[in-house]
Amino acid sequence: MIGFAEHAGSTPLHEAPESTLREKDPPVQKHSVHTLVFRSLKRTHDMFLSDHSALPPVSENAEKICKAVKAKDQYGSVIAIVEKQRRELAQEGITDMHHNENGGFVSNKDGMAADGSVKSSGDTSLALFTQNKAMLPVGLDGASSTGKMPTSLVSQKKLSSMPKPKWHPPWKLHRVISGHLGWVRCVTVEPGNEWFATGAADRVIKIWDLASGKLKLSLTGHVSTVRGLVVSPRHPYLFSCGEDRQVKCWDLEYNKVIRHYHGHLSAVYGISLHPTIDVLITVGRDSVGRVWDMRTKANIHTLSGHTNTVASVLTQAVEPQVITGSHDSTIRLWDLASGKSMATLTNHKKSVRALAMHPDLYMFASASTDNIKQWKCPKGEFIQNLSGHNAIINALAVNQDGVLVSGADNGSLNFWDWRTGYNFQRIQTQVQPGSMDSEAGIFSMTYDLSGTRLITTEADKTIKVYKEDDEATEESHPVDWKPDILKRRRF
Repeated sequence: MIGFAEHAGSTPLHEAPESTLREKDPPVQKHSVHTLVFRSLKRTHDMFLSDHSALPPVSENAEKICKAVKAKDQYGSVIAIVEKQRRELAQEGITDMHHNENGGFVSNKDGMAADGSVKSSGDTSLALFTQNKAMLPVGLDGASSTGKMPTSLVSQKKLSSMPKPKWHPPWKLHRVISGHLGWVRCVTVEPGNEWFATGAADRVIKIWDLASGKLKLSLTGHVSTVRGLVVSPRHPYLFSCGEDRQVKCWDLEYNKVIRHYHGHLSAVYGISLHPTIDVLITVGRDSVGRVWDMRTKANIHTLSGHTNTVASVLTQAVEPQVITGSHDSTIRLWDLASGKSMATLTNHKKSVRALAMHPDLYMFASASTDNIKQWKCPKGEFIQNLSGHNAIINALAVNQDGVLVSGADNGSLNFWDWRTGYNFQRIQTQVQPGSMDSEAGIFSMTYDLSGTRLITTEADKTIKVYKEDDEATEESHPVDWKPDILKRRRF
């Protein structure tokens, strides 16, 4: 009885507490994610294997009906024309016809076997089907049985679709301006088109009258070569950058520096102002671009991604708002709001030292030693190559008339028609007295706002102004256009 009471009072096994059962369960083996995924895939494979192995039988009749419907839908008009021409040929007495591999018709009565092979005896002639409903036997050597090549069978060579380039008057040297004591590295024209500023290796920024070429002002403050200049269209400010790692804001009402933008770790090679918001972008030898708030001097974004010196920068109001070219042979398109790279263009094989935005079209050009390339925004779609300027190109500029000009280290200037890529003029600059022939390099260039004057800064310490030749005509300077040579090479 005692044993029974004890047994009755004890908890049955199936009613044992959960904690007690959990303690007695064997430890659960943990598998890796890879093992679990593999097992899941195997179960799925086993589950659906029977479905794949027992596919329904294919009905040949249904396949024929499907192909007939598709052929009638896509080639109905062509089939009707072929049937009509077959009937016309039958009326003319040529009835024994079949299709050849090329989609034409072949006559069997002149040495062609039914399977399409040429018989060993007889005349090996092919009956070609032409647009004017004529069936003319043509020998395998291309001549007809009458000995003359039928004119209807001569395929007309497709004419080049490349448009003829627009005629541009040639450019000629108008003025040489001296005054700097070192290489002149950068130039900018102010928004009023009355004066322009240049920066040089003598650490001085000089402001010149655009009409007369006379010196108006000299600004000193940089302690190394001045590499970039830009004038604000909305404020009386001039921004400069140089190899001393400094970025300065000059107040042109007082002709003194009012702000410094600190952050670059090495020489600053390029500078640009956003056209609609008060933002300044600088690029340099530290392989990054920096976005500055013009007023607070805060470094808003650091555009990282290039692996070598960033030599040039462009800004515009719409996407991509910032475009940079680097010595790592790439061009990057940046979103200014996020500071992230939108695209990287790797078509160039050598350093990209110069960029130029077209003033009217949604396009830009980039220059490297291999060639000049044109791109379409916003995704950076490649348009065409402009090959022929075989030198280290330091500068690009383009005006509203579609004249793109490239300047190189060896003092050569090439003028291009933007639309077709036709190189209509080449100029070799002459060094000024007292300079060596090796000092013929062009470092920067820009058009004035009218697009009729081109300003270049050069290694012989001078500034040269070029203008269009007013006396030139299409007869005196014709367009030497060869479309076969100017085929667009897409790479």
